[in-house]
Amino acid sequence: MKFTKMQGCGNDYIYVNCMEKMVENPAKAAVQVSDRHFGIGSDGLILICPSDVADFRMEMYNADGSEGKMCGNGVRCIAKYVYEYGLTEKQQISIETKSGIKELDLTVQDGKVVLVKVDMGKAVFTASEIPAEADADTLIGYPVKVAGKEYHITCVSMGNPHAVTFVEDTKSLPLEKIGPEFEHHKMFPDRVNTEFVQVLNRKEVNMRVWERGSGETLACGTGACAVAAACVVNGKTEREITIHLLGGDLLLRYEEDGTVWMTGPAEVVCDGEIDI
Repeated sequence: MKFTKMQGCGNDYIYVNCMEKMVENPAKAAVQVSDRHFGIGSDGLILICPSDVADFRMEMYNADGSEGKMCGNGVRCIAKYVYEYGLTEKQQISIETKSGIKELDLTVQDGKVVLVKVDMGKAVFTASEIPAEADADTLIGYPVKVAGKEYHITCVSMGNPHAVTFVEDTKSLPLEKIGPEFEHHKMFPDRVNTEFVQVLNRKEVNMRVWERGSGETLACGTGACAVAAACVVNGKTEREITIHLLGGDLLLRYEEDGTVWMTGPAEVVCDGEIDI
């Protein structure tokens, strides 16, 4: 299987061009290629496929083989791939995902895609649509006990479920201990991605993320979108903010109609071939 490893703010995936031939067992392949000791090493596997309703279609699989609906960093990397590897000459493209069609604007310099702006769709706060099981229709600053400690969470769907909680310091968090407790909490029937946010000022925040199926990652695009929306509805920041992740910075804007725009980089790490 020929592949390209790419990363957006350190959120790395293995990308496979499936425009002509699909990967036979992508869930199994995702586990194999993601292994950082016996495989290539990644947060998962992303397939670039034909689409009947958009320019391209994205299939994404987490490191544990579970299928995800959307990946913000991943969809930016697809935009870079299809342009630089000659699958399109367009600088405005559409990509079909399991959470809808995403529109992307490419910034190109000297034939290379240096930034990608994505219309990530609207943030959804309705508990049943996240899904989250609780005694309220929306969960904004909602108290929940995790591993014996009370947190206040804001639950957001960006096509996949997120729980955002504000903390005093992201660096000192024992994420490897509390991350799984959030992910598998009984109120989230489909598990949940959890973002831990330290507000620096009205325009900047720090963020760490525990992704369901992958653990802590250096960045999460949909998570950053959920954070931007949660910051505004909780009165923490302005509508446009810079989010500092472990792997780099993303620029987010949460519009009054609920739409979230994300702008960030995408990079090619290497090309290769692996037996699957």
